[in-house]
Amino acid sequence: MSAERDLTAIEAARARIRAAHLRDAAERPASSARGLHHTALISSDVERTVRFYQDLLEFPLTELIENRDYPGSSHFFFDIGNGNLLAFFDFPGLDLGPYAEVLGGLHHCAISVDPAHWDRLVAKLEAAGVEHVVHSGVSVYFQDPDGARIELIADPLGEMYGERVL
Repeated sequence: MSAERDLTAIEAARARIRAAHLRDAAERPASSARGLHHTALISSDVERTVRFYQDLLEFPLTELIENRDYPGSSHFFFDIGNGNLLAFFDFPGLDLGPYAEVLGGLHHCAISVDPAHWDRLVAKLEAAGVEHVVHSGVSVYFQDPDGARIELIADPLGEMYGERVL
């Protein structure tokens, strides 16, 4: 009974927040942002990360430069379409430990891909022996070589499982 009560309280809180803050698209102001410039993750091995994202997932490497904040560190970028980048830093000499899901941290990075590419990429993950889980026939979840959780979703940008979210 306690779990049901907790679920009811969560649903009530979600309804209250939606009523207080969610606006219909016609009433919603334009965002002040132009888009996501890049999301930056940590890499323990630059070349292994390049092989995974460029060769396996087919996200072209666009630049590899020194990290201005940490001499000897690399900052490198992959094209994930629509003018968006997935970026990485390596921090040689620092023992950062394994990937950890923590409050304020990254849960997963969801990247939209065309359905024809999605099928091919899922097959490539399987052929490469990358553990993955397919959900709802349009999402595949897996971890990169450093443990970051990635989702490839065949839904178009602005949709989630057939529902408009933008």
